[in-house]
Amino acid sequence: MRLLLTGAFPYSEAQIDQIKALGFEVFYVKDERNPLPVEVSAIEAVVCNNLFLHHDIVEFKNLKLVQLLSAGLDRVPLDYINDHNIKLFNAGDVYSIPMAEWAVLKILEIYKQSRFFYRNQEKRLWQKNRDLQELTGKKAVIIGLGNIGLAIAKRLKPFGVEITAVDIRQVKTEAVDRLLMFEDLDQVLVTSGIVILALALNEQTRHLISADRLKLMPDHSVLVNLSRGAIIDEAALIEALQAGKFCGVALDVFEEEPLPDDSPLWGFDNVIITPHNSFVSDRINERLFALIMENLSSYIKAD
Repeated sequence: MRLLLTGAFPYSEAQIDQIKALGFEVFYVKDERNPLPVEVSAIEAVVCNNLFLHHDIVEFKNLKLVQLLSAGLDRVPLDYINDHNIKLFNAGDVYSIPMAEWAVLKILEIYKQSRFFYRNQEKRLWQKNRDLQELTGKKAVIIGLGNIGLAIAKRLKPFGVEITAVDIRQVKTEAVDRLLMFEDLDQVLVTSGIVILALALNEQTRHLISADRLKLMPDHSVLVNLSRGAIIDEAALIEALQAGKFCGVALDVFEEEPLPDDSPLWGFDNVIITPHNSFVSDRINERLFALIMENLSSYIKAD
C-alpha cells in the first residue's frame, strides 16, 4: 500500500522504518504546500495536517485512509471523504492534556493578574495588588465536552469550580456538575463567570459566540478559546472589549492566522494571546506517533 507522509510530523528514520515494516511503500513531502513526490492517484493512505487545503483530494483516486495530525476535522473535505468511504482518523486525545493545562493556566493568570506582576518585575517595582480573585466557587461553562473539554473539566474541578458543560450529546462523567444541550446555551451564559470554548468548528458552530451571546455574558467574566478562531465573531468580540467587557480573555486561535499585526486584539490589556500553541508539550510527539502506528497497523490488518 502506498502511503504519503508529510513534514507535519518530524519522523525519525527509525520511525519511518517502523511504518515500512507494516507493509507500506512510503513517500514523503516536507512541506504540504509543495508539489508531491508521487503521482497522487496511486496513493492509498495519507498522514497529514493541511494537505487537502493545498491539493485536491479528488486527484487521490485510490485513497482509502486519511490520518490527520490535528484533533479538528475542519481542514478536510468531510462530504467527499464520507461519500467515498475513506477511513478518517484524527489525533483523538493526543493534545487534550497540554490544552487543558493551558486553559487552567490562563484562567489563573487572569484571576491572579500575572501580567501586572511580570511588568513590575521588569521594572524592579515592589507593588502589591489587592484585586486578585480565587477560582474557588466560580461558575464555569465548558462548551464542547469532547476529549479536550473533558480534560479541562477534570483539572478545574479540584479548584472548587462549579462546572456546567454544553454539548450535542449526552456524556456520562463525574467531572461536570451538570450537562446541558445547546438549546440551553443562552441561559447558562448569563450565569457563568468563566466561558471555555472547546468544540469543533463547522457550519453550525461558526460564530456561535455572536454579538448577542457576548452581551449575555457577565461584564466581568472570563472567556477562553482554544478550539477554532471562527467559533467567535471576532469583530463582535473586539467591540465588546472596546466597551469594557470581560475581566479577561485568553485566545490561542483566531479567524485569521497568524493574527495580523494591525488586529486590535493585540492592544487590549485584558487579552492574553498565544500563537495557536496550546497543544504543544514534551509528550505529544510520543503520543501522536503511537496513534499513527496503531491506526495504520489496524488498517493493514483489516485490509
